[in-house]
Amino acid sequence: MSPLLVLHVVISLVAIAAGFVIAYGFVCNRRLAGWNAVFLVTTIATSATGFVLPADRFTPAHAFGIISFVALGVALWARYTKSEVGRWRAVYVASALFAFYLNMFVLIVQMFQKLPVLKALAPTQSEPPFAIAQLALLVAFVVMGTLSLRRYHPASIVAA
Repeated sequence: MSPLLVLHVVISLVAIAAGFVIAYGFVCNRRLAGWNAVFLVTTIATSATGFVLPADRFTPAHAFGIISFVALGVALWARYTKSEVGRWRAVYVASALFAFYLNMFVLIVQMFQKLPVLKALAPTQSEPPFAIAQLALLVAFVVMGTLSLRRYHPASIVAA
């Protein structure tokens, strides 16, 4: 692997780990400001480094990167410009979780491409195991998003 690819993978894994932390914060009504910043910065860096990886044509990864940039722009606006006040709370939660979902979707794609045991189950990623994995991810994010929107209210959080 090239050093740039290693950097991209490391940043992506940090973004995914931070995504789990912020999702936990949403569900448990904890603001976790530092973790939100780490998530946003590393997810932006993941998308940015993805564009500089060698490619001979526009790929689905590029489309995901563009979509992620849009979601992250909305998340940044809702969090830092609108301070998650009023409807901007839901906008932040939804856009941040959507960006996290995109990271996880790509992780599953990469796992099915790179891990021999998963590649054997779905060599073209059109087989049922791949579809089931992606469907399970989608269901998990719908549940997590619903819980987050119901429970996460930063105005009600008392500073420690």
